[in-house]
Amino acid sequence: MVFQIITLFPEMVGPVLSTSMMWKASEKGLAEFRVLNLRDFGLGPRHQVDDTPYGGGDGMLLMCEPIFAAVEYAKAQATNSKVILTTPKGSRWQQGMAAEFAERGQSGENYIILCGHYEGFDERILTLADHQVSIGDYVLTGGELPALVFVDSIVRLIPGVLGGEQSAQIESFSDGKTLEFPQYTRPAEFRGMKVPDVLLSGNHGEIAKWRKEH
Repeated sequence: MVFQIITLFPEMVGPVLSTSMMWKASEKGLAEFRVLNLRDFGLGPRHQVDDTPYGGGDGMLLMCEPIFAAVEYAKAQATNSKVILTTPKGSRWQQGMAAEFAERGQSGENYIILCGHYEGFDERILTLADHQVSIGDYVLTGGELPALVFVDSIVRLIPGVLGGEQSAQIESFSDGKTLEFPQYTRPAEFRGMKVPDVLLSGNHGEIAKWRKEH
């Protein structure tokens, strides 16, 4: 499964993709990460990627030419690539969607993620997008953080990335609504706070019942 992130700020995403579970997924050949600098596709000697909006207004918009060129380049690097646009207008990202994308990725689908910046995209850029996603009803400086959320939430669901076989199955939102049960480790008592007796009982039936209730 290949993830290509198109961004003006590659230094924001590179370290995350080479750390923790993302590093593990890469090392095991379960996922491949590529970061494309949008500036490399910019126009003219200054590699321009943005311009003022028609009709006036504050801020700058990302231009069509660099984005289209970057996406076309990325598609040539990995077949069957779907373009993901991070935007407040997109569908709210949820665990079920991450699971669906993880499953499709294991069947050969790859992903190109466009990171917005400034005042947004020229509207014609939206024609490139197969999916538009949002991680919440708030505005960020750019699309790099949403892009990393998108990648992380999918990659951790690939079999073999997390430690235990059930790690991604028994957790919050695994069924779309339920939150994970409370968990404890040693010591059994710390500063007057005790681990529930049932978890120390060794009675797996009662433990399973307690976890379901909580």
